[in-house]
Amino acid sequence: MHLFFVDVILPVALNQTFTYQISEAEYNFIQKGCRVVVPFGKSKVYTGLAYNLHQTPPILYTPKEIIQILDVSPIVLKPQLDLWQWMSNYYMCSLGEVFRAALPNHFLLESESMVKRKSWVEVNEHELSDDEFLVYQALLIQSSLSVKEVAQILNKKKVIPVIEKLIQKDILQLEDEIVQKYKPKEVKYIRLNPDFDSEKELTNLLNQLGKSPKQRDLLLHFFQWKAVELQKPLSAKNLLERANGSSGILKSLIDKNILQAYFLIEDRTDFSSDEPTKTILLSEKQNIAFEEIQEVFKTKDTCLLFGVTSSGKTEVYVKLIQEQLTLGNQVLFLLPEIALTTQLVSRLRLFFGNTIAVFHSKYSANERVEVWNQVLEKSDKAQVIIGARSAIFLPFSNLGLIIVDEEHEATFKQSDPAPRYHARDSAAVLGQFLKAKLLLGSATPSIETFYNTQNNKYGLVQMTERYGNAVLPDISLVDLKDKYFRKQMVGHFSHELIHEIAAALNRKEQVILFQNRRGYAPVLECTTCGHVPQCPQCDVSLTFHKFKNQLRCHYCGHSIAKPSHCHACSSVDLTTKGFGTEQIEIELASLFPTHKIARMDYDTTRGKDGYDNILDRFQNRSVDILVGTQMLAKGLDFEHVSLVGILNADNMLYHPDFRAYERSFQMMTQVSGRAGRSTQKGKVIIQTYNPSHSIIEKVVQNDYLGMFEEQLHERYLFQYPPYYRLVKITLRHKDFEKLRDAANWLNQMIRAQLPIPILGPEEPAINRIRNLYIREIIVKIPADQSVGNVKNKLRRILASFDAVSQFKSIRVTLNVDVY
Repeated sequence: MHLFFVDVILPVALNQTFTYQISEAEYNFIQKGCRVVVPFGKSKVYTGLAYNLHQTPPILYTPKEIIQILDVSPIVLKPQLDLWQWMSNYYMCSLGEVFRAALPNHFLLESESMVKRKSWVEVNEHELSDDEFLVYQALLIQSSLSVKEVAQILNKKKVIPVIEKLIQKDILQLEDEIVQKYKPKEVKYIRLNPDFDSEKELTNLLNQLGKSPKQRDLLLHFFQWKAVELQKPLSAKNLLERANGSSGILKSLIDKNILQAYFLIEDRTDFSSDEPTKTILLSEKQNIAFEEIQEVFKTKDTCLLFGVTSSGKTEVYVKLIQEQLTLGNQVLFLLPEIALTTQLVSRLRLFFGNTIAVFHSKYSANERVEVWNQVLEKSDKAQVIIGARSAIFLPFSNLGLIIVDEEHEATFKQSDPAPRYHARDSAAVLGQFLKAKLLLGSATPSIETFYNTQNNKYGLVQMTERYGNAVLPDISLVDLKDKYFRKQMVGHFSHELIHEIAAALNRKEQVILFQNRRGYAPVLECTTCGHVPQCPQCDVSLTFHKFKNQLRCHYCGHSIAKPSHCHACSSVDLTTKGFGTEQIEIELASLFPTHKIARMDYDTTRGKDGYDNILDRFQNRSVDILVGTQMLAKGLDFEHVSLVGILNADNMLYHPDFRAYERSFQMMTQVSGRAGRSTQKGKVIIQTYNPSHSIIEKVVQNDYLGMFEEQLHERYLFQYPPYYRLVKITLRHKDFEKLRDAANWLNQMIRAQLPIPILGPEEPAINRIRNLYIREIIVKIPADQSVGNVKNKLRRILASFDAVSQFKSIRVTLNVDVY
């Protein structure tokens, strides 16, 4: 008698697949990459992925039978499984962790998953099967149910298909899904009926409205706005705010056909109404870059497009995408920040219409599954996929080109949880599996990437001039030491910066101000005894947030109301030290009370549409000054921004990190690049306590090569990338003594078996987070040594470490190519 088995990947952090027994019919039906429901442990049920079909029984245990096959055809293809296997090996994590990260949660129902009813959906109960009706009735009584509870209600094991059908019918949702129905963004704008363009018609119109003073007043406010703002579009909301009017008055003017309403729609997932309206016309410099990239791709798989800010890299990308689409290939466009997708989608829609799909974590599970299926089916709606790093996992089968824009950004590296992968490096591997070309784009490439162009591993194409002969902005330095000494500061603004902001606003231009710290102030200090409130769970001071009047930890989320007196000495003399974006926003409101100010940081962009709402308002010129953190430094394009201010350049320079100088140069150069992107020349003001610092001087001179050579020399001297690969081993435990002993034991084992540079064990700058103490060991692997051999030795050492009974409770994480 023949026995048949399937090896299944489970979404758990265990370094193995699990074998289950199947029938001959199931063996002939299941394909590699299909989902199956399997029992695991005593009572748990998981959605796993069929990884291998065979007839060899496991030796160490008796295999259980699978519960259900969920897919008729694979939802994960061979190139994706190959990528998963590579990630598991290279980034030293389990295949199950990659599986959990790769698939949208909707695909991974398990016994602990909670489902709840969509209360706003009308349900025709006659269309439900008996099992579906029982689940629906139970959720009318209870707010949510686990899969295990549903199994008890139906008195059967195979309940996941029932739940999936109810989710497909839009009756249920996973509880961790964002409870928000997707709607296209529509902004209502107002314009005058062209029939009233002449002065005579306007006079007659105002006379006719003499008996309707409120309508007449609203119309006069409309004319006042247009006289001042000229071509700037006027939203209905802004008009009503200015005139202090009601929507009923506005409706009356629209009904009389005096004013006309129109809507600007920015729908992120359904572009079915769009037809391409633009054809790409490259400038001479852009066309040269395009041809050079094509030439590079004849001999190399990877090319770096090194173009100064606003050099027109996006148009070159468009031409390359167009070329791939004519060949019938898919294109993946990776971006470092969700905020960038909105701007890029609106630009690419003009060229590619309804062939664009968007994929990132701010989308609901249903929306992500929809895009997944479109890519899998090679749908016409998903030929160009724009996404953040997680889009690397989509099931591509005919991928022709991968574009990684702003490739230097650290956000391409996943920090927690595992897999701690780098999307740029993983894209290169995915490209090899699918025979796709990889184009990296940046105005400030990472040192590793530029080094690869110098040793001829990658091709290099440069664009040294801004598009349309626009010139790079003038960069001025302000010495904060001198300004504070001369009392030429107002709050955190130098007189020069205030003067330039006022001048830009008078010219009806926009301003961006950069401060890479959120909140109001990082420290609240007692002036009597010097006490600073600390987080009880982390070794870090609590940040003051004035808007919510609370102190908050940015590491664990712990918060308390702002104290009225010192907790140590009861003094009421409390003062803040340092400043964040919230404080800058408040100071600006007092300096420029008649202008609209917005803030863009983690606190203001948490919602699904958080990024989009702020960027839309700034793009439509409803906001005059935008204050933000590093989100502003990532490729955003605003043609009316003429001034950029960096309020304190020094807090970026002095991080205890070997990349601090490189990152500071990139951040300041990128933020500066937001200024003067159209015809007028922009201006950048950098406030610093150290204007003679070599990195700041190189930012002023736009000297990337100087920074690269200087940093490359230091990396060589101190044994850092690109000359060495880094593996960071982090140990965490609530007992300080036990952690110290474990870290010392592990360190001695590594040093005994690996004759390469080892740093540590050291306490990081913040050595306790969420009541867990932290120790770190960094292993430096020379470029001439086999990375695979070193990792295999590390795996054996860590297996020995886990076998020591007193160290079993120590939490160990590995971060390969740490950023």
